Amino acid sequence: MIKTLFAAQMLPAARYSLGALKNQSKPLHLVSRTVHTRTKPRISPPPKLRPTGSDHNANSITPFGWGLLIIPATTFGLGCWQVYRKQWKEGLISELERKIHMPPVPIPDDLSELNQMEYEPVTVRGQFLHDREIHLGPRACIQHGDSHTAGGLFSQKEASIGFLVITPFKLEGRDDKILINRGWVPKRYLDPETRREGQVSGTVELQGVVRLPENRPQFTPKQRGAIFMYRDVERMAAIGGTEPYYLDATVSSTVPLGPVGGQTRVTLRNEHLSYIMTWFSLSGFTTWLWFRQIVRGKSF
Repeated sequence: MIKTLFAAQMLPAARYSLGALKNQSKPLHLVSRTVHTRTKPRISPPPKLRPTGSDHNANSITPFGWGLLIIPATTFGLGCWQVYRKQWKEGLISELERKIHMPPVPIPDDLSELNQMEYEPVTVRGQFLHDREIHLGPRACIQHGDSHTAGGLFSQKEASIGFLVITPFKLEGRDDKILINRGWVPKRYLDPETRREGQVSGTVELQGVVRLPENRPQFTPKQRGAIFMYRDVERMAAIGGTEPYYLDATVSSTVPLGPVGGQTRVTLRNEHLSYIMTWFSLSGFTTWLWFRQIVRGKSF
């Protein structure tokens, strides 16, 4: 019985030893191949793909991003509007130049027609009423060639400080009176007594350019006294006792020691070219900025 138990315990051990000997007798590459075939290989995940430009444009621009296009669109529209304004202003300047160089015509019998004749030259005949003289200024002198020497009233340094002499004028053969801007005098000759030799008396004939009333410029104080700061024809006519019509005497009306005529300004402010460059530059820059920030998604 003891032999039987010993044999039963030794049999599994012997089998295990025999199996180990068999594995040792196999070549090394067969053993490793067996292990390799039993191990599952590790597969790396596929790389993440970045969206293409077309996918980004179609999917990532929000309504707010599209709304930002209003900035370059608006500045472009303002640039186009300034192009139109520049053409209009140049046409207006050309029209004024054409009018002021037209042959003079006699002043119409119906003075109300002068409201449609601004900057057109007319001829008048009558007498100045120097006792009702009015002044407008301060103004700089507009010098046409050597006209500043014809009056002999001022030097070159005085040309920036002076006043316009507005004198009532009674038309010959009728009861109508109008206002005529005789021209410019320096400040030291503002008092008519200092230029008595230049106060023309008797019947005279002269040419003048029709001017309409001027709106009060911003920040300009209201009229006080006999010196006006802008061309308020209605109030001037009330003070001078005339009809509300106003002429600028031409340079040919200048007399020695008298006001310098030809003080009509026809130059209009025309800065639309700079506005055009500003608005179109802003439109181009904001368009590039929108494309960079919204479409391509780049930041600074």
